[in-house]
Amino acid sequence: MATYKYRAATAGGQLRTGVLEGASRADAIERVKRLGLMPIETVETSTKQSAEAPRVKLNTPTRRGIVNAISELAVLLNAGLALDRALGVCVENLTRPSVKGVFVKLRDRVRHGASLARAMQESGGAFSPMASAMAEAGEASGKLDESLGRLAETMERAETLRQTIVSSMVYPIMLIIIATSVILVMLLFVVPQFEDLFSDAGAKLPFMTQVVMAASHAVKNYGIAGIFFAVVGVFLVMRWARQPSVRRAIDRRLLNMPVVGPVIKNAETARFARTLGSLLDGGVPLASALHIAQRSIVNMHMSEAVDKVSSGLRQGGGLSSPLAATGLFPPMALSFLRTGEETAQLGLMLGRLADVLDREVRNSIQRIIAVLTPAITVAMGAIVATVIASIMSAILGFNDLAIGP
Repeated sequence: MATYKYRAATAGGQLRTGVLEGASRADAIERVKRLGLMPIETVETSTKQSAEAPRVKLNTPTRRGIVNAISELAVLLNAGLALDRALGVCVENLTRPSVKGVFVKLRDRVRHGASLARAMQESGGAFSPMASAMAEAGEASGKLDESLGRLAETMERAETLRQTIVSSMVYPIMLIIIATSVILVMLLFVVPQFEDLFSDAGAKLPFMTQVVMAASHAVKNYGIAGIFFAVVGVFLVMRWARQPSVRRAIDRRLLNMPVVGPVIKNAETARFARTLGSLLDGGVPLASALHIAQRSIVNMHMSEAVDKVSSGLRQGGGLSSPLAATGLFPPMALSFLRTGEETAQLGLMLGRLADVLDREVRNSIQRIIAVLTPAITVAMGAIVATVIASIMSAILGFNDLAIGP
């Protein structure tokens, strides 16, 4: 897609400028119209800078710093500061280099005429599609401060959920590391001690003992090569999975998985509902809001389904019925949508839906981890017990092996 810089007028006659992507100039003009603006000028610009933007390495302190800076930016805009001046104040107040670098780039891009949403898209992954979508909504409605305030709240909830998941996974991960280390120590140092003892027994060893001895030889002789090929294999698989057709197929299969599928659907629906609700509360028309909120959905299969709903909606259709026809959204979400449409409070109901689904996602993940921990314990214990039992069975039957039939 090419990048286009536009000038447009609002319904009240105010001039707006910004940058967006489009397959053609006509497509870019159509996208401007979806934002509720009247296009005046649309000119193609270079996308070289955005294509070469380095990726930002995100960690917990950087993410929290970005959330705090977005919240501060919302307060400054609400106080009446211009966007470039508010970004400048944020940059002056930031102390963490990684966060400061992100907002310096935002400030510079805005001062060169880019919209905040576009600058977020070119930030090298520092902001999610949802963040740029909500910023675009605020710019389209003229309520950027409110949109950024909602964005900060949403990012804070997402970070809290992520920290909950990370904290819950500490024990299972430590358990896997310790158990794997014990198994490797047994295969590399313990099992070889019995090799000379069993060398004369040959094929008379029990089958499981032979399997354990072979595993020990494989780890000793090919362990480093195996790790190398495993790393290369993972790298190649990740590159292969990034292809759009492959990713689309993977996303479709993930949604159909028994346990993971419902969690992904709830998480994607919650993110989509919160973004769409924020857009509607900001005064963005439903068709334009749906088109923007679609960018917050990471799963390609669900995103394409929403895109089809968006096209039907612009032709005069409803929202809840087309979403129900996709079969991809939870029944509870459709119930909230119908209630919102019937009561003309769709934005409010979408916000409540997002809260409910976020809580459901958090509970589901905690249940999965609660089951995963004993499952890992049992699996690793079974492997260790198998190694010990195979050696002990050979030792206990050593007299029989020496005497023979």
